Amino acid sequence: MPRPTPGKPENKLRPVWQAAVPDHAISLSWSPDGRFLAAAAVSGPVTVFDAATGKPARQFPGHGFGTAAVAWQPGGPLLASVGQDGKVRLWDAAAGAEAKVLEAGAAWAEKAVWHPSGRWLATAAGRKPRVWTAAGDLVRELPPQAGTVTDLAWRPGTDHLTVLAYGAATTYAPAAGADPVKVLAWKGSPLAMAWSPDGSILAHGNQDATVHFWYYDESRDLQMYGYRTKVRELAWDHTSRYLATGGGPVACVWDCRAGPGGPEGSTPQMLDGHAEDATLTAVAYQARGFLLASAGTDGRVVLWQPANARGPQVGTFAFAGAEASVLAWGPDDRSLAAGSGSGAVVVFRAG
Repeated sequence: MPRPTPGKPENKLRPVWQAAVPDHAISLSWSPDGRFLAAAAVSGPVTVFDAATGKPARQFPGHGFGTAAVAWQPGGPLLASVGQDGKVRLWDAAAGAEAKVLEAGAAWAEKAVWHPSGRWLATAAGRKPRVWTAAGDLVRELPPQAGTVTDLAWRPGTDHLTVLAYGAATTYAPAAGADPVKVLAWKGSPLAMAWSPDGSILAHGNQDATVHFWYYDESRDLQMYGYRTKVRELAWDHTSRYLATGGGPVACVWDCRAGPGGPEGSTPQMLDGHAEDATLTAVAYQARGFLLASAGTDGRVVLWQPANARGPQVGTFAFAGAEASVLAWGPDDRSLAAGSGSGAVVVFRAG
């Protein structure tokens, strides 16, 4: 068993296994019991790996022209995928077979998000969001948005779905009807969003290199500036206090209780562990812990413990010759999966 070099901090990001998909790893999703990891290649194929060994357990063809996302049903056997053939596909991972093929509503589909109960699946294709039952029945086609739907998210603790598109983050109650519950209007192009775990704050990163921040019940907003690039990378810690963002080579951690006005005007903690010319591709907090992972175009995966007084960087790994493209924490909160632009997939033991 290797031991840390005296005087050198232990690397707490320890690879367990490494495998591969045919090309760029675009999406990762863990099974609810943590036994399997699904990895989608951008060209289409979806591989289900045994999470203990890294050996392929199932192979699915995915989508013609390319797969965009995979999402495992919470508490259930289904793996959902969407792609550039305009289909939503439900795979029975236990049987190794396709269970259902659904029409997403446009020529390409890019988003698929299960409700935490596993009862409903929300998908987006072009400007059209749709909500389905786990059996594949259409619950609701929501109104077409002002632009392409860039993200979907269920508001924690509710049956409400938030749809992000040009000019607004719009929240619906799909089981009740197609009328909006609330419209948070903003003149701009939002790209990605994240709800705080307590459901009180919605943050979205934008094309204009800003992060917008909404106190949902009050419809009160604020904005954080100063990013180098557009912001697609957002992650909340489990306390709903800290928001990590990308938008350049540095992970910024905002204290959202910094003052009565929230984080606006405060200085974030700057976690600088990637190359100066890199751009972050993902940030991800543990679901119940305080570890944060970041991935970048420099191929690095960095593990952070932001509150560590001896230094927040506690682990690192580098993919050879390709960007680190995607991250996903396992249900045990100790297994971290990362994919790369070359198709490499690694599972780490973290902490």
